[in-house]
Amino acid sequence: MRIMRNIRPNTRAAAKDATHERIVSVAARAIRRSGYDGTGVSDIMKEAGLTHGAFYAHFASRETMLAEAAGRACAESAAAAADVVASVPPGTALASMLSAYLSREHLENADIGCPLAALGSETSRQAPEVRRVATRHIKEMIDLVARQLPDWGQPGAHEQALVTLSTMVGALLLARAVDEPALSDSLREAAHKHLTSVGS
Repeated sequence: MRIMRNIRPNTRAAAKDATHERIVSVAARAIRRSGYDGTGVSDIMKEAGLTHGAFYAHFASRETMLAEAAGRACAESAAAAADVVASVPPGTALASMLSAYLSREHLENADIGCPLAALGSETSRQAPEVRRVATRHIKEMIDLVARQLPDWGQPGAHEQALVTLSTMVGALLLARAVDEPALSDSLREAAHKHLTSVGS
């Protein structure tokens, strides 16, 4: 009888955790698709298959949810980049990262892509906890890029990683902003060509 009492709370807790994860996952895609300001609580809850009233059982505020969603988006992006690095021979990782990041597929799938390019212009106006998440991710990506450079460990590698990440994010952001496909392609291709020649 005592075992049954212990199972029920654990089952409820597991169900609540699963629901929480579902909301965060939906929100992580939504912020990249529609931006922070375009992501409403009611829309997130509806997409997650839940009522608006259930929101406060999981989050203290909209900002708390946005920070968790940003964290999830950043974690997914970092994992994707790390997977690219792990899947290719040493010395080719940076070129592979650049190709994946500046690809048409990434351009067309903002909701599952890099949150820096999807949300960069909005992040400075967000709550401190959201900006903290973005800052952590930027540092992580700078470090990942630096470790792929031939002179990793030398003073210039960190600076080159700063420039590389800035160029990657900026090129993708601009490529999504323009309404001319040829210009969009040119922005991505020029950034890829420049960064590949510098990193080799």
